[in-house]
Amino acid sequence: MLFNSFEYALFLPLVFIVYWTIGSENLKAQNAFILVSSYVFYAFWDWRFLFLIFSSSILDYFISLKIYKTTHPKSKKLLVLTSVIWNIGILFIFKYYNFFTTSFSELFGMTNSYVINILLPVGLSFYTFQTISYTVDVYRGKIKPTNQLLEFLTFVSFFPQLVAGPIERASKLLPQFFKNREFSSSEFRNGLRQILWGLFKKIVIADNLALAVNVYFSNPEDFQSLELFSALVLFYFQIYCDFSGYVDIAIGTAKLFGFNLSVNFRLPHFAKSIPEFWRKWNITLSTWFRDYVYIPLLLNTNRTIIRTSLGLLLTFVLIGFWHGANWTFIIFGAIHGIYMIIYKYLPKISPKLIKKYGLTTAYSLLLIAICFTLSSLAGVFFRSESSDKAFYILKRIFSLVPDHDFETIIGLKILVLPLLLLIELITQKKDFPFLNLQNHASRPIRWMIYYIFIFLIIRYGGPQESFIYFQF
Repeated sequence: MLFNSFEYALFLPLVFIVYWTIGSENLKAQNAFILVSSYVFYAFWDWRFLFLIFSSSILDYFISLKIYKTTHPKSKKLLVLTSVIWNIGILFIFKYYNFFTTSFSELFGMTNSYVINILLPVGLSFYTFQTISYTVDVYRGKIKPTNQLLEFLTFVSFFPQLVAGPIERASKLLPQFFKNREFSSSEFRNGLRQILWGLFKKIVIADNLALAVNVYFSNPEDFQSLELFSALVLFYFQIYCDFSGYVDIAIGTAKLFGFNLSVNFRLPHFAKSIPEFWRKWNITLSTWFRDYVYIPLLLNTNRTIIRTSLGLLLTFVLIGFWHGANWTFIIFGAIHGIYMIIYKYLPKISPKLIKKYGLTTAYSLLLIAICFTLSSLAGVFFRSESSDKAFYILKRIFSLVPDHDFETIIGLKILVLPLLLLIELITQKKDFPFLNLQNHASRPIRWMIYYIFIFLIIRYGGPQESFIYFQF
């Protein structure tokens, strides 16, 4: 069930009405209804995969309780390893098995790669990481496990963020299922506003940009340097508006039910460095890898330049591989790992010197341009079907062949990008542009804004596309 589908437009109001009819005084009944609704939501893709999410939830629930009660260090470690191996094992079978068997067969020239015909369950990478972090945090003593099975099952399967995040920590989301949630008209309005903003980014911007990006990447031989680089820029904004649009809808939906989810994007295209970019892009994923991969890798070692660099490189290779079982994603991650190493050890120009010569604004714009260009160039591996095709596109870009007949395939619709950037710049201190709009605009102005955006969604919406991150 897509957030931008007719089915969801029926599903959400129905769940909302029943949920608040049950009432905040019946907390258990509300949680049970959310759990059932979440499983129904997930079953729209394939009801058979409900067994996976249920089994992972049950396993981690009981293992975490056992870890908390066990005093023997080796027993605790064995229990947490059981949880990690189970969850990573499920992820491996459904997402990575065919990649490894095919790569192994090609490496040794074998004809049979033992590929299995199996679908990737939607959202598997997201809720798997959510349950792993819960068990590991219990093992580390950062949180106490809950003995309330209903609330834990609901925490894992909460439908607004189930299939594409944000990846929530138990310390933030789980306690919200134990508190009475009173209906708030202000949160209700802000939730609807954030959903509207998310739909605008997804339907008007991302889906329309996809039309142009698909043409460029399907036939790169038909285009020259500037056109192909513009395709990378368009793809950046396509995936940004697609994924951040989903997250806005997810956060807005959660607000309708009295929940707060984590912010996952903070204008990454205005980042001045690659490390800052990853502090602003898919924040819950990058912090997950920081806390559960990068820091443990270096925890008991001397942090030499070589070890720190290898830790960064490995972490970002895994981030890339998390996105998909393809060499393109591994290369994408490796490129960002190299970026991170360079930025970490690159000599910094003194801010006082920059300020002395009045170059603060110009220098900031230069840093933003460099960071955006680097991230866009790495994106060719994220988008391409094969590494050969990605290298071919980069070769044509750097060939610097003049574009005598340069034209933008998307036409005048590309003007929506300056509109997006202008709105984001003006409202950059807010979690989303329409937040608490009643404090800044009169009712007639507010409704005029809403109707304009609704009109744009209806009039200029591209063909319905699935969210890109659903495939991960």
